[in-house]
Amino acid sequence: MPGGGRNRYYAARAMDDISLTILPESGADADAIERLHERTFGPGRFAKAAYRLREQVEHSVDLSFTARIGTLLVGSVWLTPIRIGDSKALLLGPLTVEPAFRERGIGHALIAHALKEAALKGHSLVILVGDEPYYAKSGFEQIPAGRVIMPGPVDPQRLLVAELEPGAFAGVSGRVRPDWEDGAK
Repeated sequence: MPGGGRNRYYAARAMDDISLTILPESGADADAIERLHERTFGPGRFAKAAYRLREQVEHSVDLSFTARIGTLLVGSVWLTPIRIGDSKALLLGPLTVEPAFRERGIGHALIAHALKEAALKGHSLVILVGDEPYYAKSGFEQIPAGRVIMPGPVDPQRLLVAELEPGAFAGVSGRVRPDWEDGAK
């Protein structure tokens, strides 16, 4: 692949002509990503239902990405293997962008890249807990109340799904749980 497999996004208006590079997450990124999560979400992140799921199963490093401007890490997104009832799916999040670099398209670029890579690797369904107006731009829509049950309190209006393959969510329902087969800690 040209550029060593790196995907470069040039969003002239959104990024003010700054080149954004999206790369696969590496072990060397772990401390910087953790510090970014601390700055972005604070200690309250540990109480969230999605975070508690991720405590039980590793995120898929091959489906997790960082965003950089030059050598500066400015964003990160993780995908974690889960099951909804008996159906395999992925949980997107946390999606985090350095506060000084928000509203420049970095979050949407990370989501687009992660969803594209997940689809290329045969995944068909991604859920998340988040704001529909933001995530709808990336193809997510609200899950009907009661169809999918998270393992902790979640506002049902914030539980969203994206089909990476048309019809992938048809007939899917049940409790969300870690997929220990694909991501055992």
